[in-house]
Amino acid sequence: MNLDDSLTQLARDPSAPLDVAEVALHLAQDEYPALDVEACLGELASMAHEARRYVRGNLAAQASGLCRYLFHEMGFRGNVKDYYDPLNSYFNQVLERRTGIPITLSALTMAVGNRAGLEMRGVGLPGHFIVKAVQGDDEVLIDPFHGGRILTETDCENLVRQSTGVAFEASALALAAIPLGLMIKRMLGNLKSIYLGLEDWPRALRVLVRLFQLDERDAVLRRDLGTTHVKLRQFGKAIDHLRFYLEQAPEAQDAAAITKVLKSAERGVAEWN
Repeated sequence: MNLDDSLTQLARDPSAPLDVAEVALHLAQDEYPALDVEACLGELASMAHEARRYVRGNLAAQASGLCRYLFHEMGFRGNVKDYYDPLNSYFNQVLERRTGIPITLSALTMAVGNRAGLEMRGVGLPGHFIVKAVQGDDEVLIDPFHGGRILTETDCENLVRQSTGVAFEASALALAAIPLGLMIKRMLGNLKSIYLGLEDWPRALRVLVRLFQLDERDAVLRRDLGTTHVKLRQFGKAIDHLRFYLEQAPEAQDAAAITKVLKSAERGVAEWN
């Protein structure tokens, strides 16, 4: 799989039929260039083979069996103690360390479940990510971060309230599956927030560039790309991004501050000429 081609495909069609594990593993190669993607995919295939012994009966029983295998037999768990560790967002590290955050554990559940014969889809709740097993009109909601527990709609409402402090109605629309392209954007968005918070500008830039491949029209992303280029003294690369942001959001609260950053980038370019 060529990652650049896959991200371009997802930018055109967020529902493109790509494998979440394969995309996530190739993204992880940005941080781990020696990562053996095929070996990791082979591990997932072996896990799915084992999981099939647990995936029997009606949909609820199949979903419970998959969760029993992943979260009890295999020991995958949510990393509550160090939630913002960037390792939680790299799929190879989730496989190796058996821990992660909601979206990467959801990606794991989808990858193994789909390979084991279930139809698994991601559900992006506000402040939390879950999955659901689907069979015709039947659906079973699963929370991979909390041990693979089966959720009711009320549970989902409580999860969002606990995560965000905001009331949430678990309607059919709110619990609809999201396309892979949006899931990958959310995975990268977590890394973006972590690396910007750590002021790790080289890694932040790398993630921002991947997000830019998925959505070139995101004004806030363009702002963050521009300011990160400035932090790295890459003034020429910053200017178009900062101008785009100011054109798209001239009334933004930070417009004056970004204008100053743009002027500093333009001065930086002038000094090199």
